[in-house]
Amino acid sequence: MMEPRGKECCQRCTGCVRNGVYHPSDTEWTEGNEPCRIFACKAGVITESKLLCYTPCSKPKPAQPGQCCPVCEGCLLNGQRVTADRSVTTTEDPCVTCRCNKGYLSCAKQACPTLNCPSSKIVHDPGECCPRCRGTGRFFKPPGGSCLLGKEVFQPGKQIVLDDHCTLCTCNNSSLSCIRETCPVLECPSNFQIRPANRCCPQCPDVEESRASCTLNGRTYEDGENWKLDACRACTCKQGISRCVMSMCPQLNPCPPNARLEHPPGQCCPQCVESDGVCTVFGDPHYRTFDGKVYSFKGACKYQLASDCFGHTFSIRVTNDARRTMISSWTKTIAIKIGDLKVNLGQKMRVKVNGKKVDVPYRVANRVDINRTVDSVIVNTQIGVKVLWDGISFVEVSVPALYRGRMCGLCGNFNSFTKDDFTTRRNRVVQDAQQFGQSWAVGSKKMCTRISRPGNMDNEKRCRGKNQRLCNRLRSQIFDACHKKVNPAMYFKACIHDMCECPTEHCYCESFMAYAHECKRLGIQLPHWRKASKCRTVWDQTINPARRLH
Repeated sequence: MMEPRGKECCQRCTGCVRNGVYHPSDTEWTEGNEPCRIFACKAGVITESKLLCYTPCSKPKPAQPGQCCPVCEGCLLNGQRVTADRSVTTTEDPCVTCRCNKGYLSCAKQACPTLNCPSSKIVHDPGECCPRCRGTGRFFKPPGGSCLLGKEVFQPGKQIVLDDHCTLCTCNNSSLSCIRETCPVLECPSNFQIRPANRCCPQCPDVEESRASCTLNGRTYEDGENWKLDACRACTCKQGISRCVMSMCPQLNPCPPNARLEHPPGQCCPQCVESDGVCTVFGDPHYRTFDGKVYSFKGACKYQLASDCFGHTFSIRVTNDARRTMISSWTKTIAIKIGDLKVNLGQKMRVKVNGKKVDVPYRVANRVDINRTVDSVIVNTQIGVKVLWDGISFVEVSVPALYRGRMCGLCGNFNSFTKDDFTTRRNRVVQDAQQFGQSWAVGSKKMCTRISRPGNMDNEKRCRGKNQRLCNRLRSQIFDACHKKVNPAMYFKACIHDMCECPTEHCYCESFMAYAHECKRLGIQLPHWRKASKCRTVWDQTINPARRLH
């Protein structure tokens, strides 16, 4: 390609100007009182085409005011009902789009916009109506009013017939305008369609005789019979030809916070579904609330961690232990109460149900299932609340979305906002973590292993460098698969903090476990992090308590 002088390059697709009006790229419009005449702008090229109407009913009604095509009453197409919230297309011709409006079905086909990229970069994805340009391109504005299309430069006034035999383009003052023929709607399967040489449109072969049944995927259907291929596609048999329609899923933006994209079984399109709320407690207690607020609270008493404060269907309490330290504490036990059922989780994976020690796995029919993994005990309840406990100090509580806005305790209120997570028992919003945490203390002071006091910041500064080598493993290649999705900075800071008064040799592992679990919730598996970071499970410590980590 000859490179024009004085070129002007832009990295994004350019818009179009017609009759002095600017139209952004990837937009469509009509002009005057011609609803069947469609204009489209794509990367600086205007494509004009005509809508071709498709009426799948025998007695269509006239087009509605301002619309191009006649309509069919009932919104039924090839045995599938078209709903107002979703358009459908035929599998024989994916360029046909049918929509339902107030009980009337309207179907039309239009030509694809002219693409402004070299033919080597044009790709046509299976099942899609229009081809697209692969990758991102650079667009040059040639001098002297000439036009650029793909790799070729055309002089002003020049008319070009494209290789598809469907498109006639004209260069006018650096703007390229094209008229493109819209091919008729075909009702024969795509593998039967033929395209004559030097012709724009494919066509169906001549039908010698009408048949009373259809055969598709090895099955035979009678004339007029309807059936579903899957959740998105339905078919009908018409005079020996299987005619199918396919739902078109709406383009989804990223799901909002506290929601995830799911594809429900038996449904055609994915949808955003509210996520369970997850609260995490680890180390010298660091808390990540249901809404994502992170804070530390060193209270060494018994506290309400998470409860349904409206329906009172359950409550979860934790007892924190100072472990002979001056300013630190760690979670020691967990008490889960659902109705008259109480589950206690203790150190070294000890489990009690209604005061009696039980062996895991353990089940109370239609109430609770308690199971064990390689590094934790998991309590699953019938109401959807789940508690994970590592037998040392790591706790993870998840509650279904139906509890949104109903929660209270150290895990916050689960209302999608972090600003009011420090809501005290008396329903006051405070800023201080110590004041907030103490408001959720329960039971008598006999439950405290140390009178709660603020942390000694000077001591924390002095020991900040202690065992930093161990915490650095969190930022190493061991967790590299997750670093792009979850910033380890908060967990690293918590790790350094925890090592200041660490009463055991592996306090750093609790931060590692919290980080690994957040990664797991995002679908990132870190199967060997324990071995690589030399973090033992409570089972390892029980089997060989004399073993030391270096």
